Order: sequence, then structure tokens, then C-alpha cells
Amino acid sequence: MKRFFFSVSLCLLFAFFCGSSGAQETLPSRLSALLNKDKLTRANLGILVLPADETTPVLSLNAERPMNPASTMKIITSLVALEELGPNYRWSTTLLSEQKINKAKLDGTLYLRGGGDPNFTVEKLGSLLRRLRYLGVQKIKGDIVLDRRFFQPARPDLIAPSFDEAPTAYYNVVPDALLIHSNLVALAINATSDNIDVQLQSTLSDVSIVNHLVLSDAPCAEWEKHMQAPQFNIKARAAIEIGLFGTFPRKCHITSYFSHLDRNTFIENTIRTLWKEMGGTWQGRVQDGVTPNTATVLVDYLSDTLVENIRNINKFSDNSMARSIYLTLGAEANARNLAELSKNQSNGNETTATTAQTSELQVRRWLNRHNINDQGIVLENGSGLSRIERLNAMQLARVLQEAYRSKWYPEFASSLPIVALDGTMRKRLKASVAEQRARIKTGTLRDALAIAGYVRDSENKDWIVVAFINTDGPVQGKQVLDDLILWVAQGRPSDPQ
Repeated sequence: MKRFFFSVSLCLLFAFFCGSSGAQETLPSRLSALLNKDKLTRANLGILVLPADETTPVLSLNAERPMNPASTMKIITSLVALEELGPNYRWSTTLLSEQKINKAKLDGTLYLRGGGDPNFTVEKLGSLLRRLRYLGVQKIKGDIVLDRRFFQPARPDLIAPSFDEAPTAYYNVVPDALLIHSNLVALAINATSDNIDVQLQSTLSDVSIVNHLVLSDAPCAEWEKHMQAPQFNIKARAAIEIGLFGTFPRKCHITSYFSHLDRNTFIENTIRTLWKEMGGTWQGRVQDGVTPNTATVLVDYLSDTLVENIRNINKFSDNSMARSIYLTLGAEANARNLAELSKNQSNGNETTATTAQTSELQVRRWLNRHNINDQGIVLENGSGLSRIERLNAMQLARVLQEAYRSKWYPEFASSLPIVALDGTMRKRLKASVAEQRARIKTGTLRDALAIAGYVRDSENKDWIVVAFINTDGPVQGKQVLDDLILWVAQGRPSDPQ
């Protein structure tokens, strides 16, 4: 998409915020028909359509009403992170010790310090441990202390309220600064006409599966409705027992991921398994704690870049990763504040805001620097997985305009799903004029649907499109949103007179 670099005067900003009164408020007839079909009213909508490089909207409906933006909130988190941290920002996960390696042995405590990596997988943990082996360490004698202080509180998952009735589902995983593989245990369940086989697909050892599943004639697509949540029990010597109960459809084959296991148990078991595979021995346990200032770095692992992570977040709407990046904004700001206090000879009595509080402050400061009114915006975790986050269509459109002008626009735009090609838009609007001509972030909650992004029309003009649908119950309206994209891509054809 063609880029435009220019500064926006206060006059133009005033025109943007006030000019929507002259925009069309009447929906195209086919959108109105779809609205009626889904039993929605204009009051359920918040819409703004405007040229990407101009300030006057062509369609504006309830554009200044704060609404739940669902996962389109990730647009703000992504852009602010790109501009505040830079596209090449990386997170560091580190192993430290106060002891030196002596004859392939490491005495004392080993410290595993998390740096908030949003995608620290088992494979990456294995790479970190393998580097320790390359240093000559074969035997670890002491405990491994898990240091999660980069985010405060260190274990937000222990105090976060449940979002819905599936608190252990992947989309609900609450990040901490040392979240390994999203704490997910994978099980492959394969049913024939008369048998159910269950296989562990995770890097864990000393795991037994007690399968009490009963075959049923339900459709495979409904397996989750009838299978109970797995029960994880810790047995003698930290062995893990997984109990499966309920029914499972015949001739159904799935791999499912569960986040039921205690995080420290998951980490300890995974480290023990990986270290043993590398020919090492470890006699200790894991425990929570703090890395002392006297500890020195043995090895560290640098994450993928911020821009690589943002691509995963926006293409596939990953909530946990988005929340990690949101918290990183606050963690880095708090670290700078503490460094400044130390330089100015702090007396040690200062208190530090929680990471989420500082993250919110950083986002609002960015909005204010770009002359975007933050009145009515409610931030909780920056991912859109929230019942309380609020934003209006005009504010999000302004953020998208700032992204369009940003020096990091190519990096930002490449993270958005391409219509009919990839991410959460891969199956939508196929074989239409909008196919591969729009980059759209989606949002879906049970009472909210949203789209936001860029659409190129038939004359190769770029448009910003933002639309929210909020209801009091289960929401319909995906066709309404898709048709809005299509209407813009077609050049906004007028209704017949």
C-alpha cells in the first residue's frame, strides 16, 4: 500500500474529530438488510470508514460511542509496542549461578530468570539447557529457583478472575514472565468403532494416563461438550497422573491442549525430562524466588524479535502473547524508573506500580503524544479478551492512521490477516473483489464482533475500516462486517435510486 508521510496539524485533527458530523450515516441497503436478518439494530453498531490519508469520514455511525472492541484492541498494543520498544526488541531468558562449574558439576542454586518472552516454548527451553551442557555441566546438585519478577505481580495467573467457564483453555492462559510453552499439555485422542487410545504429546516424564472415556455416537465436532476436563494428580516422587472422564465420539481423532497442570510442576518435570535426555543429572526441585545480585550469567536465550511475535499475535489473535507484550511495555518502563531512582540516590521507600498499571500509562501517553483523545478508553490487558475494555471506532481509526504514517508501517501491516489468504481472515470473502486486497484484524467474543484495518478499493485507494457490533447476548453479524469490507473494496457503490 502506498505510504504517506506528513505531519498532522491541529486544524486537521480538529477536522477529523468534528468532521464526522458531515459523513454519511445511512447504511448501504444490503448492509441494512443483513442487519435485519441478524436481528440487529443501528444501536448495536459502531462504524467509521475514511480514507487512510485523509481526515473526513465517508461513513460514520455511533463512531464516538465506547464499545467492546474484542481482539481489535491488539492493534493498539501492537503499534505502541513497535514504536516504544522497536521491531527488533527481544526478550531474554537467563540461567545464573553464584557458583562456578567444577568438574562438570554445578553446586548450589541455579536461577532461571524469566524476561517475559511471549513464546518461550519447550524447544527454546531445551536450547537454553543444551547451552549449559556445552559449558561442561553434567550434574546440577541444587534447586532451580524460578525468578518471575520482570512482571509484577510475579504470578498474575493466581489472582486473575476467570474470564469464562473455560479458565484452562489456551485462549485464557494468563502470562507470567517465565511462561513455558503456555503451560500446555497435549493429548492425542484417537477413537475407532470400539476403542479409545490416548497418547501424551508433551515433553513430560513419569506420566500415567487413566482413561475412563466411554465411546458415544455424538458427532466428532461435539467432543468437547461431553468430555470432562482432565484431572491432574501429583503422585509419589512428583509423578503425574492424568484422569480422563466422560464420553468421546467413535471414529474421532483430535489433539487437544490443556493448561490444568500447576506451572511449577510443569516446569520442573519438563526440565528434568530435557536434562536427562541430554545425559545430565539433577537432584533438586524447583521453587519460586529471587536471583541475588551476586549471581552471574551462565547462558541466556534471546527470543524472536518483537515484529515476529506481533505477526503471530495479530494473524492468529493470540491473547496470551498479546498480554505479554502489553505487560512488557510496563515492565520496561518500571525498569527505567527504578534505574533513574537509583541514579538519583533513592532512599528505598518508593513504591513501584504494578506492571499492568504502568502499561496502561504508557499506552495513554502514546495516545496523547499523537493527539488521540483517550476519553472513554478502558484498558485491562491489551488483548481484547475482556468484558470491560472499551474503545470507540473513531479512536481506533485514528490509531490506524498513525500506523499508516509510522516508519514501522510495513512491519505493522504485515502482521494483519489478509482477507481470503491467512490468519483469522483466511476463510472469509473468498472469490470476492476484496480477496487479498484488505488487511483486517478481527475480534470475536460471545457478545462482541469487530473488524479493523485497511481496505484497498477498485481504484487502488486505501481506506481505513473500523466496525464493532455489541449485543447483550450471543452476537450475530459476521456477514454485516464482511459486507462492509466488500462495499469499500468495490468502491462504495451507491444504492439504486
